[in-house]
Amino acid sequence: MSNVIDFLERMGQDAKLRHASQNEVELALASEQIDPELHAAILAKDQRWIEGLLGQGNVCCMLMPSKEEDDEDAEESPSKEDEEVTSQSAFFTVASVG
Repeated sequence: MSNVIDFLERMGQDAKLRHASQNEVELALASEQIDPELHAAILAKDQRWIEGLLGQGNVCCMLMPSKEEDDEDAEESPSKEDEEVTSQSAFFTVASVG
């Protein structure tokens, strides 16, 4: 599996490979040790097929700022350090989609 991930990473970083013709991508894939079914999925540019073969799905993440807990705390003038902690506090949600 690491071979296909390495290839996809290289494809994403190399503009010539990312925008290459199907024949050029096929030539680049020929030198890789990638399962023939994954090879076909990459050539088909079928993200769902690739994800299915790799047993992966999309991961979504949402960040939401936290709310003030007390009105009493809001009345006091917080220190700069407290402001940084409050502004960095967040609620994380991670879900698999697909």
